[in-house]
Amino acid sequence: MSRIAKAPVSLPQGVTATVSPEAVVIKGAKGSLSVPLQRGVSVVQSDKKLEVKFADPGISRTQAGATRAHLANMVLGVTKGYERKLELVGVGFRAAVQGKNLNLTLGFSHPVTFAIPEGITIETPSQTEIVIKGIDRQKVGQVAAEIRDVRPPEPYKGKGVRYAGEQITLKEGKKK
Repeated sequence: MSRIAKAPVSLPQGVTATVSPEAVVIKGAKGSLSVPLQRGVSVVQSDKKLEVKFADPGISRTQAGATRAHLANMVLGVTKGYERKLELVGVGFRAAVQGKNLNLTLGFSHPVTFAIPEGITIETPSQTEIVIKGIDRQKVGQVAAEIRDVRPPEPYKGKGVRYAGEQITLKEGKKK
């Protein structure tokens, strides 16, 4: 059996789970999330714990481990939420939130407008910092990656959008 799937997911105070044969819905203080169940994988709720079971030891073994990881991420998301920070490095690089859009000035000839998806909140504590928050781990990471892809860090000066704490290995320039 998958080692990850063996560990039960505990439900903290204020979190409820609704288990059906097709999906599991987890509700908490920050909202609710659901994950569809793959064929051959089932979830059993006992006391304040969720246990993942699988039918045959083929492909469903790996799917059981993935399902357990998704359930643990969902429980953490509806209780605490997820956060991802981005930094803008470069002269004149700025970010500002206006309504449902994130306006980015990244050295292009035009400003870049990024539409903020549902379930995600974006804050700009300073002009060169972006904080992305939400309850769905995958969605928060995807939005952060899409914003970073607008102008990823270049390898010579390190200018661009990077994750907070990301180390960029700089290349040496041309020699005369």
